[in-house]
Amino acid sequence: MHISLPDTGYLRLPQIIGRKSTANDPGLPALVPVSASTLWQWVRDGKFPAPVKLGPRTTAWSVESVRAYIQRVAE
Repeated sequence: MHISLPDTGYLRLPQIIGRKSTANDPGLPALVPVSASTLWQWVRDGKFPAPVKLGPRTTAWSVESVRAYIQRVAE
């Protein structure tokens, strides 16, 4: 499956690891199919890009850094 990303902007955690669909929510496909705890461990280990704080309760990753990660692991 090919997932199109915008050229710039930010992605929140569910947009990266995906979200299962429910009766009221179509869900989101995973760009990086791992659990949230695995992704955060990868951030701590330097395997995945560090997020940025957009506000006191808002953490996100730049599209460019996620795209670079995906391209790097696809090689």
